[in-house]
Amino acid sequence: MPSLREEFDTLVKYTVIKQDVPGFIAQNLNPAFELRPYQINALARFFFYINDFKDRARPTQLLFHMATGSGKTLIMAAAILYLYERGYRHFVFFVNSTNIIEKTRDNFLNPLSSKYLFAEPIKFGPKQVQIREVENFEIAGPDDISILFTTIQGLHTRLNTPRENALTYQDFANKRIVLISDEAHHINALTKSSLTQTEAEEEKTWEATVNKIFTTHVDNLLLEFTATVELSHPAVKTKYDNKILYQYSLKEFREDGYSKEVKVLQADLEPIDRALQAVVLSQYRRKVAEKRRLQMKPVLLMKSRTIAESETFEIEFHTAIRELTTERLQIIKAKAAASSVQHAFRYFETEGISLENLVTEIKADFNPDHCLSVNSKSDSEEKQLLVNSLEDRDNQIRVVFAVDKLNEGWDVLNLFDIVRLYDTRDAKQGRPGPTTIAEAQLIGRGARYFPFQLNKDQTRHKRKFDEDLDNELRVLEELYYHSAHNPRYIQELRQALVETGIMPDRTREIQVKIKESFKQSDFWQNGMIFLNKRIRNDRANITGLSDIQFTDRHTYRLRTGFAQDSVVFEDSSNGSNATMSQTYNLLDFGPHLIRKALNKLTFYHFDNLKQYFPQLESITQFITAADFLGQIQIEVIGPAEQINRLSPAHKLDTTLHVLTRLSAEIQTGTAEFIGTKEFKPEAIQLCLKDKTLNIVLDDTGDKEFGWGMRESRNIELILDLQGQDWYVYDENYGTAEEKYFVKFIYSAIEKLKRRYDTIYLLRNERLFQIYRFSDGRAIEPDFVLFLIENASGKSIMYQLFVEPKGAHLLREDKWKEDFLKEIEREYQILVMYESKEFKLYGMPFYNEQLTKTEFENSFSQFLS
Repeated sequence: MPSLREEFDTLVKYTVIKQDVPGFIAQNLNPAFELRPYQINALARFFFYINDFKDRARPTQLLFHMATGSGKTLIMAAAILYLYERGYRHFVFFVNSTNIIEKTRDNFLNPLSSKYLFAEPIKFGPKQVQIREVENFEIAGPDDISILFTTIQGLHTRLNTPRENALTYQDFANKRIVLISDEAHHINALTKSSLTQTEAEEEKTWEATVNKIFTTHVDNLLLEFTATVELSHPAVKTKYDNKILYQYSLKEFREDGYSKEVKVLQADLEPIDRALQAVVLSQYRRKVAEKRRLQMKPVLLMKSRTIAESETFEIEFHTAIRELTTERLQIIKAKAAASSVQHAFRYFETEGISLENLVTEIKADFNPDHCLSVNSKSDSEEKQLLVNSLEDRDNQIRVVFAVDKLNEGWDVLNLFDIVRLYDTRDAKQGRPGPTTIAEAQLIGRGARYFPFQLNKDQTRHKRKFDEDLDNELRVLEELYYHSAHNPRYIQELRQALVETGIMPDRTREIQVKIKESFKQSDFWQNGMIFLNKRIRNDRANITGLSDIQFTDRHTYRLRTGFAQDSVVFEDSSNGSNATMSQTYNLLDFGPHLIRKALNKLTFYHFDNLKQYFPQLESITQFITAADFLGQIQIEVIGPAEQINRLSPAHKLDTTLHVLTRLSAEIQTGTAEFIGTKEFKPEAIQLCLKDKTLNIVLDDTGDKEFGWGMRESRNIELILDLQGQDWYVYDENYGTAEEKYFVKFIYSAIEKLKRRYDTIYLLRNERLFQIYRFSDGRAIEPDFVLFLIENASGKSIMYQLFVEPKGAHLLREDKWKEDFLKEIEREYQILVMYESKEFKLYGMPFYNEQLTKTEFENSFSQFLS
């Protein structure tokens, strides 16, 4: 029988679960934190389970098994908003660590925090909602989001050691409670206990306390979040088989580009010299960022084995920084075996940064006021805030000294160097020991990507230079773990990193170079490639709601305030609360009432509506015109005596309900950007360059990816591209489908040469993008085929965009194929040349087994 996660994987695959989020959630989350695709997937599953899943368990317990750093707290915030809309008001957030409590309290309650997760203000229709911290739910406001923050230990103690005015189990009776458990693997003590444990002992566990609260009401929810549930334990696996709703591993997180790449730097140096080497790298990163005007302050973590060792090293570090000289830096430079450190010193020289200036900067940036020790259990609240806000502009901390206080719940994006100040091993029987595993988990937390964007076409939260390792900004995408030279330890650490998923098992660094023969060609000297741009959509063609995707018929159930006490199993279906429905046109409620509702929602301010409907002349037109609210209908459901004679209050509530949902559709119904239909020329020389690629070799994926065609594992795909003057680069390391396409061109090359004077096939090594006309969505075509014929004194260049595509992506990426096919009909080239003509084409997907015939037919049609 499939597990819950497997069942939901299938529902997602066949689009039963729609990958979208209600507008009121997006509107009430901090716009600085955009939901990522995997977070939307997790939330869509949750919404479906709560609202539509016929086998939903009650009370409901669900686990989100998601990687460290993947934004579980944002999912919690979105879930709170969703459940509030469904009538839940009381939430308990619990975890095992006080540090995590303080961090989450800041995320949920402090609008001044850079990591505050909600919008300001939170609004459901016209109602403004407050988030309040409470000690118990007896004093909670009826319209507030009331959250009780507690450690699991504190909750257990408060409930099982009754005191006057303290929290009791009675506080949870007759209330619908949502329990939110972070680092939820800590509450499985009872599940993992031996079967011989007595009932009295079981009753004393944390897990039993949580279960007792959970089962007080049939509508309660327990939402668990963790990256490390112990599914290898049989009892834990059985417990969670029907509770894991979504799983997103650290490996997937890394493969999707949301993490830094981890590098382990061994150095046969004393700890203080390794630390100074890390300081040099940190300052190098800062300089690279400043050059591109990026606001980024790299942080180092100095990790010791014991508090005493940490305190001693902190003194040594401050002394070394205070007494730093150019001679000391020269020694570090001379001893640097790591290419990254050598590159840093070369960068300083190239940019004219003398060692004297570097010493001055380091002394200022790494002075004791910019260092922080977090080793004491009684650390001040100020320290907690500093260590949890290291990315903030006014936070000057550059170095953190710690032992293990940051092993869980530390959210930091600008940690780039971890220096291991000890040299011990704890492996047994060839397996990494607990310390090494904990170190690997710490590296995973530090590997969260620091978001930055050089232009609007780049994805802010993903790595950008996996296929451009020579780019100087690549250093902003790497986390360095500085260790003593200890090959056996490094091997054990690497094994632990691979097992956690933060480091790939096998990688290959390769170079692709433009052939020298191509650089001697006329096409290299004078050739052009035509590309379009992405621009902001002025929405000039949007004249009304009919030009966007919107819902013209809504359903609203009246809130009647009906309540009834009944005995379980007693038949209460006496018909006294029977409902009926009636359909109204929105205009039936009257323009004045609709205007009143519009005034309560800031989205409908006229100047804002004009951004979406540039031709709109007035609010009156928006209310009455048939192409706007005049076409909206609402099916109202409620008691018969109310349905036939709706009160003004019910009409207003109904109108606000419709307008709130319509505002979300207006915002998503028209694209913010579009792709221009004009394609402009760019010089080939400026677009192309040699590239160094970092290829992850994964036998579970495409086995051809990362291997050149000369060394292909498939005899059908072997081809020496060095000898093919029509191929621009010296090798093709792409997927099997890409290699099949290259072989297709190879087989057609003689036929092409009979007609065309110039033939070049260019693989797009992350060199350029084109943009879908409808919404500006970017696509990087895998290949461009250039064909030039000279006839009747005129040169005609054909530029064909081609995408070989694996079978598993044919459906998912169909939007790309549709766009490519649009190009021939829609493109415009406004630049005129007296003796040259340019024609652009987008081809259907190439797949050797499934679409080759269609591709051949289209290609033959083009040639004819």
